[in-house]
Amino acid sequence: MEVELAMLRHFIGQLEELCELYGSPYHHHLPDTEPRPLLHQHLNRRWHSLDIDESSPEFCSPVMAAGKSRGIKSVDPCKLPPSKKSRKERNQGKSANNDKSAEVMEQEIWREFPEDLFEAVIARLPIATFFRFRAVCRKWNSLLCSQSFSQHCAQVQQDYPWFYTITHENVNSGVMYDPSLKKWHHPTISSLPANIIVLPVASAGGLVCFLDIGHRNFYVCNPLTQSSKELPARSIKVWSRIAVGMTLNGSSATGGYKIMWLGCKGEYEIYDSVKNAWLRPGTMPRNIKLPLSLNFRSQAVSIDDTLYFMRSDPEGIVSYNMVTGIWKQFIIPAPLHMTDHTLAECRGRIMLVGLLTKNAATCVCIWELQKMTLLWKEVDRMPNIWCLEFYGKHVRMTCLGNRGLLMLSLRSRQMNRLVTYDMSSKEWLKVPGCVVPRGRKRQWIACGSAFYPCLTAAA
Repeated sequence: MEVELAMLRHFIGQLEELCELYGSPYHHHLPDTEPRPLLHQHLNRRWHSLDIDESSPEFCSPVMAAGKSRGIKSVDPCKLPPSKKSRKERNQGKSANNDKSAEVMEQEIWREFPEDLFEAVIARLPIATFFRFRAVCRKWNSLLCSQSFSQHCAQVQQDYPWFYTITHENVNSGVMYDPSLKKWHHPTISSLPANIIVLPVASAGGLVCFLDIGHRNFYVCNPLTQSSKELPARSIKVWSRIAVGMTLNGSSATGGYKIMWLGCKGEYEIYDSVKNAWLRPGTMPRNIKLPLSLNFRSQAVSIDDTLYFMRSDPEGIVSYNMVTGIWKQFIIPAPLHMTDHTLAECRGRIMLVGLLTKNAATCVCIWELQKMTLLWKEVDRMPNIWCLEFYGKHVRMTCLGNRGLLMLSLRSRQMNRLVTYDMSSKEWLKVPGCVVPRGRKRQWIACGSAFYPCLTAAA
């Protein structure tokens, strides 16, 4: 006890010297000879501790270098000091205090937000994200009918097309593939007939042209917004297979579109959406050999106002300009050992994709048409390590899209693969399997067409 009292006296003495040195009016003179019977009696007194208080100028800090004044604050020894709050508690307290002011501020900000800037931001969102935003309120859902929003969407160029495909398991409904997110979507297009099998045969400006399996009726639909209509009946009844192409009257679907069907005997018609009627502008020129022997596995390619169809016997291409009405024929020999070939387009260039089979080896090759020589030049082929999977197998190929980005369906009895090929960057990628929603069964892709997604394209 004597040792503790001695330590206490020493501490009190140092405290008194400190208070005298800095002019504290609250220091007590405790002579060394004063008895100190118990430690707790002195602890019951009010102790004075230094507290940072920059608002009290009459006291100066012992740490002179800091240049800040400090005051003396009385602390009750019987009262426990406040416990330190965690960061989570402090943040909760701040958020609770700021909830009302933040809510008022956010309402004021969104109320004064410029409408044209708001539409410009929404138009640049990913397509899949926009459809989640439509469910927020009626105003956002009505953007599809806004003329200014249509203008903003027209200014946004989509990097990659989407693919609308039909599966073997369910030919009455299609699935869409978004290559930017590598995700499959399962839309329900209620406007298309449910009791008739319709297949995608052409596309332009965000619209997809469908033809029923009996080649009787045409339908045009925007798979994103489900805007669709059935085209009038054709004046010429052709029940054989036909090739179909589609072009725009301008830079977007708002200016209208044209659809052309072509038969092997040279018969053809053109549908004009502005007039909502089928027209027959003329007959096939005599210099084009008939029958055309069209390659129905190859979709038509549109470059500007011209449609290109692939034919055989003789091998080559026939083209038709939708504005001038002029037919042309190009005799182009096909590469040797090529099968399942189809036309494609990349930045105004005519491309060709097909299977190159020799002995037991099979590979996917890409050719480009040389304008000067009218010959096909090989520019790329699938990596060899991928082609090893095809060795010794009877592989068939279907091209599901032929605009800048190709989607190829490669199948045999033992396998079924989907790959994409970017003709600009020459990049090959494997496509994830298309699985039935809420199930595990993988679907096989039968046919399809590429289209550039457009929220404002109306049929």
